[in-house]
This record gives sequence, C-alpha cells and structure tokens, in this order.
Amino acid sequence: MTTSAGNGSGLAAIEHIVVLMLENRSFDHMLGYLYADSGNVSPSGQPFEGLSGNESCPDSNGNPVAVYQITPATPHAYFMPGADPGEGYTATNNQLWGSATAPASGTPATMQGFVKDFAYTINWETNNKWTIVPGTTASWIMGCFTPQALPVMSALAKGYAVCDHWYSSAPTETLPNRALALAATSQGHIDDHTKTYTCPSIFGTLTKAGVSWRVFGYNAQPLTKADFPDITSADASHFGLFTDFKAAAAAGTLPAFTFLEPSWSSTGNSQHPNYDVALGEQLIHDTYEALRSGPGWNQTLFVLTYDEHGGCYDHVPPPWGATVPDNSAGELSFGFDRFGVRVPTLLISPLIAPGTVYRVPDGTTPLDHTSVLKTVEQRWNLQPLTARDAAAPGFGNVITLATPRADDVLAGVTVPVSGSAGPSAGQVSHLEAIRQELVARYTPGARADAEPAYAPGTVVQDPDQRPAS
Repeated sequence: MTTSAGNGSGLAAIEHIVVLMLENRSFDHMLGYLYADSGNVSPSGQPFEGLSGNESCPDSNGNPVAVYQITPATPHAYFMPGADPGEGYTATNNQLWGSATAPASGTPATMQGFVKDFAYTINWETNNKWTIVPGTTASWIMGCFTPQALPVMSALAKGYAVCDHWYSSAPTETLPNRALALAATSQGHIDDHTKTYTCPSIFGTLTKAGVSWRVFGYNAQPLTKADFPDITSADASHFGLFTDFKAAAAAGTLPAFTFLEPSWSSTGNSQHPNYDVALGEQLIHDTYEALRSGPGWNQTLFVLTYDEHGGCYDHVPPPWGATVPDNSAGELSFGFDRFGVRVPTLLISPLIAPGTVYRVPDGTTPLDHTSVLKTVEQRWNLQPLTARDAAAPGFGNVITLATPRADDVLAGVTVPVSGSAGPSAGQVSHLEAIRQELVARYTPGARADAEPAYAPGTVVQDPDQRPAS
C-alpha cells in the first residue's frame, strides 16, 4: 500500500525541518514519468499516480495533443515549455475547465484546457516582447521530463519519498501560495498584485515559542523577509544567503526550521518557466549534499516542493473541499474551497525508506503546502495559524526507520547542464522585480515609495499583465 499521511508519529527523531520551495512546475511535468518503466509502481510495490503516456489535451481545433517525453536530447530541454505559461487564477481556470470562470462548487476539472491556454499565452507574450524559445508551439505544454533528464530530482524521489497527491494551496500564482505556505492564509488575495500581508506567520509563532528559525535567500536578501510583520521586524540573525546555509549545515548549527529561496533572476535557479531547469537541479543537489554531509543529517527532514504549477500540464483534477482559512473575502469571488494543481514534492531524510510513495487515504483532506505548517506545529507543539493548517494532515509518519540510512542516493549522479544562458537572459523576472521593490521599500530609512534598482524601460516579465483569454 501507499504510505499514508497522518499524525506526527516519527517526528520525535527530527530536530531540523528544511524547506526548499521552487517555482511553477506541475507534478506530471517534472515527475510524471518517474516510474513509467515499472508500470507506475515503486520498487517497494506502492502505486504511483504518474503518466500512462495516453493523456492528451485538445488544441483550438479540437485535435488531441498527446503528452510526450522531454529527454536530455530534446531541443531546448532545460528551457521547456519554451515560454512562461499562464499562472494566475483565471488562467488556471482556463487550463482546468476551458473557461476563465470556475464552475459550481464540486464540479470536477476536465484538465483539457492547457494547450488552448498556452496558445493564447504564447501569442500575448510575443506581442508584448517577452522572450520565448524560437519555434515554441502550444503543443510544448504537453512535454514532461523523463528521469534521465532530471537525474537529481528523480534519484531523490526514488531514494526517499515522493508525494504524488500534494497540491498547491490555491489555484493561482506564486505570492498567494507562498503566503498560504507560511501563514496558512493569503488574506483573500488571489494574485501577485498584493506583495505583503498583515497576518501572523509561522516565524512569529516559532519566535514566541522559543523555537529557532532562519530564512536564506540564494545570493540576495530573501523576498520572504518583507512578507509578514513578524518576519519584517525580526533580528538580522534570522537571515542569510545560501553560502550561510551551507556553513550552518556544515557546522551543525541549522535552526529547527529553515526556509530556502532560490535566485529569482531570469538566469537564476528557481526553475520558473522559461528559465534554466538544470540550474535548479544543481541547487537541489547542493542543498541535499550540504545537509547530508553535515553533523545534523540524521535528525533532518528536507522538504522539496514548488509553490504552484505555473500553467504546466497535469492530468489529475485538483480536489474541492479545502478548508476556508479565515473570514477574509476572496478576490475574484474565489471561496478558497478548492486546492491548486498538483506540484512535485519530495520528503527526504535518512529515516525514510527508499521507494516510498506518500499520500493521504482517499476521501480525506489532501496534502498541500499547509501540511508543512501542520508538521512543524506537531513537532514543536504549536497552535495552528488558521483553520486551514488546523485541518491539514501532517506527514510525520513518513519517518519509519529506527536507524538512519548511510547510503547516498546521488552517488554517481551527474548534474545536467543546459549549456545556454536561456531565452530570457537580460530581462527582469517578475519575482526579482518584486524582491527589489520590497528591499527598496523595507530597507531601514527607505521611503515608502522607493523604486527598485532595475533600469527605467527594462522589460519586466509580469504575468499579472496578461488579460483573461
């Protein structure tokens, strides 16, 4: 049977929970072919909700476009799907139902609008001078990576636990999902126009309980530092860069809770489409090796996840029945009563058995980003932030081994290299623009209307600008 999520049993052995949240990739897009060669069954005999290879979506003429494999030999493999798919609430509705407006509550998504929505997005981005891979077509949205193309992620997924029914917390873009991941609410906000929140976060809860935490940007001040009042006001000792994270891991001084950010630039390692996926493979590798080689490894649980699907194809309809976080009125009439699309999530620890497929029993509240909050709360006996994390399942019982493993699942794995700066080099990414704006706004002594550092006239790749199709 597939390992099922539940209470916090097993967490007593864990002293460090480390979360790396990357950008805008769906489960099928990154891991759908993980166990395809074994009939979507893991070596331990657990069923895996992957791709059969028969999935398809219609194009604008009604012709089916089949899912296909992205291999290391696929042209532009590490910049697929070639352009940045639609990622907001209305774009997600288009992908799930073929309409910008969601249907009545409980209506299952057809998952048949991905190709048509991507065709609209490609045309809009071309007209607005976004850079895309030459020759990009709407059919590219159906491309999904093979394990050979993502050897680091795939080796970790097979070597530890892969969550094949983990959903983003809301069917929309980055900032609301990151807010839900750290505060169990986005206060009703459903797009990236709102960049900061006024609610408590897990960081304030940890501080009040005397539990240590740190947030690390990759090569610049983390975007998260400006998100919530209880982190904006925190001491500088709570923040650092990836080099500081590696030093802390090596010294055995990591806190109880660590949150890692990638580099947000268009040539960075966030894996946001259409940026370099290979650089993200390197970041995942470096994070794992830093943890594994440190003295705290045997007491560490590493969570690798993605904030949202970013418009990339997935075949599993997201469930309804999400617990409404609070009484905040949802923008665009969204009731926060359904989850977003499946995203790749791995649970990594020497106390996890290899080949684990981890999910909740059918018909129960699924795993989503607030499950991280629930697990942290279970481990350190903290109160929930909202009704959403109170209702979320934890994943402490993924810890099943009494003796830590000593093997290295990345032994012999070569990190892929794209060999290119990518099509968007020279343009300012949407999230880097937000990070710069918030740094300018929240630096001590800065004016409230302080401007970001990029040059006037710079093209900013901002999905908020895209009108509904």
